[in-house]
Amino acid sequence: MQPAHYHLLFNHLPIIIPAVGLAALILGFVTRSEVVKRTAYFVFILGALGTLPAFFTGEDAEHAVKNMAGISRHMIHEHEEKADTFAILSYILGVLALITLWSSWKQKSFSKLLSYILIACSLVVLFFAQQTGTSGGEIRHTEIRESPIVDSANAMMTPVEEQGDKDRD
Repeated sequence: MQPAHYHLLFNHLPIIIPAVGLAALILGFVTRSEVVKRTAYFVFILGALGTLPAFFTGEDAEHAVKNMAGISRHMIHEHEEKADTFAILSYILGVLALITLWSSWKQKSFSKLLSYILIACSLVVLFFAQQTGTSGGEIRHTEIRESPIVDSANAMMTPVEEQGDKDRD
């Protein structure tokens, strides 16, 4: 397997796992089950840990595709910036879930408040997960780009790249 394969293998974990954690946490509130809520906290922690291999394999994936025809360095950079923000937020969510798990386990009075904060934070993380996933997918999947433009060599270009090419002429 090539280095870029590892990134493709791991990059879905930090996107899917927080969604599962959010669903479990909501289910825990609906069923009033502390066990289900604690399971959700573990899932969020697992999601933060799942961010690590996706994050650390990104650089190798970039090196594998950056010189391929139709690949935009601008899109790679945009994805990298979004991934940095997403990773930090995922780690924060994981730490918050760990604190919430501890407060639940110790039956602290602020445990329920932390659970609500965790829901809000998971929604923010999922927003950035979507942004990061979409920007990564757009690097190789031209069919999901907003408005692809085909140059004379039939290589896909974004409007930003086209403008940059005009500026160089």
